[in-house]
This record gives sequence, structure tokens and C-alpha cells, in this order.
Amino acid sequence: MDKSQILETLSMIEEEKLDIRTITLGISLFDCADEDGNKARRKIYDKITRVADKLVATGNAIEREFGIPIVNKRVSITPMAMIAGASRDTDYGAFAQTLDQAAKTVGVDFIGGFSALVQKGYTRGDERLIASIPQALAETDIVCASVNIASTRAGINMDAVRQMGVVIKQTAERTAARHGFGCAKLVVFANAVEDNPFMAGAFHGVGEADCVVNVGVSGPGVVQRAIEKLPDAPFDVIAETIKKTAFKITRMGQLVGKEASERLGVPFGIVDLSLAPTPAVDDSVAHILEALGLKTVGTHGTTAALALLNDAVKKGGVMACGHVGGLSGAFIPVSEDAGMIDAVNAGVLSLAKLEAMTAICSVGLDMIAVPGDTSADTIAAIIADEAAIGVINGKTTAVRIIPAPGLNVGDTVAFGGLLGNAPVMAVEPASPTQFIARGGHIPAPIHSFRN
Repeated sequence: MDKSQILETLSMIEEEKLDIRTITLGISLFDCADEDGNKARRKIYDKITRVADKLVATGNAIEREFGIPIVNKRVSITPMAMIAGASRDTDYGAFAQTLDQAAKTVGVDFIGGFSALVQKGYTRGDERLIASIPQALAETDIVCASVNIASTRAGINMDAVRQMGVVIKQTAERTAARHGFGCAKLVVFANAVEDNPFMAGAFHGVGEADCVVNVGVSGPGVVQRAIEKLPDAPFDVIAETIKKTAFKITRMGQLVGKEASERLGVPFGIVDLSLAPTPAVDDSVAHILEALGLKTVGTHGTTAALALLNDAVKKGGVMACGHVGGLSGAFIPVSEDAGMIDAVNAGVLSLAKLEAMTAICSVGLDMIAVPGDTSADTIAAIIADEAAIGVINGKTTAVRIIPAPGLNVGDTVAFGGLLGNAPVMAVEPASPTQFIARGGHIPAPIHSFRN
């Protein structure tokens, strides 16, 4: 790297909010399963605290030595329904408490993997874990949960969709004193991936090694500044500029991932090159889209602008690193993006427009606050719509929605930190209850049958 490249990287970090959003250590817990729940929990605690003991110190050392901000250090584990399902326990709240204690012992910011995969059906462990989610998220601080209810190969499990509407409502009620904060730690997926380093949806997939380091990079501000230097350029020039910028960002992520892998003595997994915004100034995906010429995000043209951004980011990242994975694209969480918040407050960005945008972005309806009296069936219908987009398009989609207890459209839910502030958005008043009550399975699309 020559002097000009070094100066450019320093500028990206200091002025344009470039950072490593997370180093996530994935840990397999299959060797911790035991029919005695107490023994299983001891094994889980011991393995996490042993394997992740140096994660935070290693991340801090890399940050100091390379001058690259590393915002979060996290752990993901094998979906807990698979591990706890081997025990005779019927309530998995104690497993969540163990995860919380282990994560706090090693000093990470979050631990993900209180999860179940039910796109095709339920095991006993899945049933018990999902039933345990509301209380588990209410009684823990940094445990994150996720449930995969659909896939392109299996279709949509509408029984699970209906149940997750209820679970989200219960989670909000159990954490009402914190404006439904528990729901900010709960994601409902279609086509969940096994190597996602981002919370709240991270879990350690069954096809992964025993331990692996995954890195999530971010740099909306860097991309925004690059576009702002080309105010009149045509879109093909813009796309090339974004690709080159994503290349540089991903290279930095690869450097950090390999360094962490060597120091921890575990394999390097992937770089997730998602553009993950924060509420900070100059760290917004919405502002990138506005730099392309939109008056405000949410107006006509927004979906096309996001498609260009998402595609160019992925092309640049794949050029830079042979280990790109996770979600890799542009996140559009409302509460975590200053530009998205402004657009909602201005009445330009609606749930309907956000849903259209998720057809081509990398995750889905993320950190959306809705009125506290929104019914479980309406929440389930929102999940079903988002799952349909993922299933039909063969991509990952998700819903992280907060029915904020006691709040209405126009109010704001304040979570603080990276979770930001969520303006309460309107939902359609017409009831989907009869539709959701049907249950059963929406079959996989015809194009899914490829072998």
C-alpha cells in the first residue's frame, strides 16, 4: 500500500465513518448437548467462555495497532433449539440466561443464536424454544433470538408465521417498560444464512466449522462522499465508483478478519460487506440514495437507486475478497439510519415503500416501530408478505418489528446507541385475521425445484 492509499484510508476512517461494524466468533455447541439440562448449560457456559475468552482483547488490540475502529465484538452459537432439544427441559429460559452470563463474562456486546429453524416444520426443541422467547428476551440483556419460518426450497410455514405474530406481541408486552425493547433482539427470517455476523439474526450454521471468525464491515459515509464528488455523472460511472469504493472497504475487512483468525487460532470465515448505517451524522444509507439525486428517500426512484447501490456493493466486494458471505448488501433499518428517520417523519417513507425496497436490499423490514395496539395477526401478515418476497426471489428477507406498548403513530421509541430512535409508523387498518387463521403451508415456488 503506497502513501496515497494510506492517506485515503485514514480519511475514510476519520472523516467518513468507515469502521469494522463487528467481529463475530461463531461457536458450535453440538458437543454440549445433554439430556440433563443443568449439565448441558454448564458445558455451554464453559465452552463459550473458553473459546471466546480472548475475542474482545484481540479485537481491541487490532483496533489499536491498525487504527481501524471495531465497533462490536459478538458471539454466535448453534441454533439453541437443536442443543436444548436434547435435554428433558420444557422451558428454555435457563438456556438463555446461561448465554447471557457467558457473553457478559467474555465481555462481548451481543450473543446470537437463541434460534429455531422451522421453515418446514417443528421439532420438540423448536416448539419449546419459540414458546420461551418472550420471557427469555425479557430476562436477558444481550441475548438475540431468531426464527427462520420460510425458504425458497420449503415455502412458507404459515403456522410459524402466525405464532411469531403472537410471540412478538408477547415480547413487547414483557418488555413494555423499555418500549418493547425485547423485539429489537428478535428477527423472523426467510432464507436465513449460516454465516451472518450481524445481530440480531446471527447464528452459527450447522455446516460451519467448530469455531470461525466472521467480519462485518460498514461504510455508508465513504460511499456517500464518493458519489457526492460526481454530481453530474451517469449511472454507469456511479456504479463503477461504488464498486471501487466497496472493494477498498472489503479489503480492510479481509485484513481484520485474517488478523483476528491468526491471533485467535480459529479459521477465517467470511466478510459481510453490508452497508450498515448508524444514527450518527454521515453514516446513512438513505443519504447515499439522496446523493444519487433523490429529493428524499422514499420518493419515486428510491427502489431503482437502492438496486444500483446494492448490486455495485456486491460486485466490488466479490472482487476484493474470495470469502464474501453473510447478507452483504445495504441495510435499511429505520431506527438506525438518520436519513430513514427523517423520511418517515416527513411522511414520505411508508411501510409499503419499505416493503418494495426490500425486494432488492439485503435484509428486510428492519427496526420498524408500529403502534402498540397492532394485532398479532397484522404483524404475522407483515411477516408473511416479507417472507414471500424472499421465497419468490430466492434471497434473504427478515422482519424486526416493535409494536411499541402504549405508543401511536407520531410517537418515537428511543432505544439509544446503535439501535437509535424509531418513529412509530402506520399500518393498514384492514384486518388480515381470516387469511392468517388458515395456517398450513404456502408451497415453494416452481422455480425452487432445481437439483
